[in-house]
Amino acid sequence: MIKNIPYISHSNSSNFFLLAGPCAAESRELMMQVAEHLTKVTDKLRIPYIFKASYKKANRTRLDSFTGVGDELALKWLEEVHKEFGIPVVTDIHSEIEAEMAAQYVDVLQIPAFLFRQTELLVAAAKTGKFINIKKGQFAGPIAMQHAAQKIKESGNNNILLTERGTFFGYSDLVVDFRNIPTMKEYGYPVIMDVTHSLQQPNTNSGVTGGLPHLIGKMGNAAIATGADGIFMETHPEPAKALSDGANMLPLAQVEEKLTQWTRIREAIL
Repeated sequence: MIKNIPYISHSNSSNFFLLAGPCAAESRELMMQVAEHLTKVTDKLRIPYIFKASYKKANRTRLDSFTGVGDELALKWLEEVHKEFGIPVVTDIHSEIEAEMAAQYVDVLQIPAFLFRQTELLVAAAKTGKFINIKKGQFAGPIAMQHAAQKIKESGNNNILLTERGTFFGYSDLVVDFRNIPTMKEYGYPVIMDVTHSLQQPNTNSGVTGGLPHLIGKMGNAAIATGADGIFMETHPEPAKALSDGANMLPLAQVEEKLTQWTRIREAIL
């Protein structure tokens, strides 16, 4: 369990913790709406909560895909969520310069799956002193995460989170090996299951990633049952209108139902 990030109101809870929010910082109004809803739900269910939104989308298939509203503006929105709701916030970074910049606004820096082996990025993130959430590459096994975490630790930072997000299965699909959760827990860090990106169907002919959001509940069930400490999930009031990754986000109205189910499973296995 995360115990040292400030402002998690239920950090001593035996429940899982949650990283959730829209894929991208599309607008201030969206971020405030999602943060307000999720704060109320997680307070009700006693789930420690970290708000998530990417201030920049660097990994896009097509040149005309949405990449962001501007770095400084989006980061200020994240900071505003933090101040307004008293909750930690997390965002992705893609370079050493971004690590230093984003650390001024957020509590957790997230290393995207496709960059988790980038040594200079990991070292730069570590040196900020922030919590670092490393997503497992879709092309890698769990042992690779031990080495990624070691880079952070040897750079003077032991605030490490590890996230499972599926493994490439052919060219346009992902599968999840749930053995990875207990395996990565052996490394001594909290392990998170990304229940939305693990259901992506990348590399479609249209250049827009597809997904299987109807399986998000099942993915979370299995993750909690196999010992995941946290859940990562992207959600949007209207996924079909989202500017990024709408095909695999959970509708905001369905979040409470899923979190309630996962809380019951967590209680049953403790």
